[in-house]
Amino acid sequence: MYAVIKTGGKQYRVAAGEKIKVEQIAADVGQEITFDEVLAVGNGSDLSIGAPLVSGASVVAKVVSHGKHDKVRIFKMRRRKHYQKRQGHRQGYTELEIGTINGAGKSKE
Repeated sequence: MYAVIKTGGKQYRVAAGEKIKVEQIAADVGQEITFDEVLAVGNGSDLSIGAPLVSGASVVAKVVSHGKHDKVRIFKMRRRKHYQKRQGHRQGYTELEIGTINGAGKSKE
C-alpha cells in the first residue's frame, strides 16, 4: 500500500517502512506526526485519487532526525565588470519514517 502526501509545498509518494527527507518540520525527535493532506492512496491495482484530497485518509510518520542538506554554492559573475559574488545555502530537513497508511474509499470534493 502506498500514498501520495503533500507537505512543505511538495508531493511525496510514500509506503509503510520507508524513510524520507522532507522540508523542516517543527517537531521533536521521536514524535509522531499525522499527515491529513493525502492526494492519492493505492493498493495493488486499486487507486483512489482525491479531488483534491482523499476523505478520511491519513499517514502517520515518526520523526527520526533533523539535519541540513549539502551546501549549494552560488557564484555570480559579470565578466570585465569587476563583479563577483559568492554565496552558499544549506537547506534544513526532517527525516521521517513512515508508519501506517490509513486509506479511505471515496474522494472529497
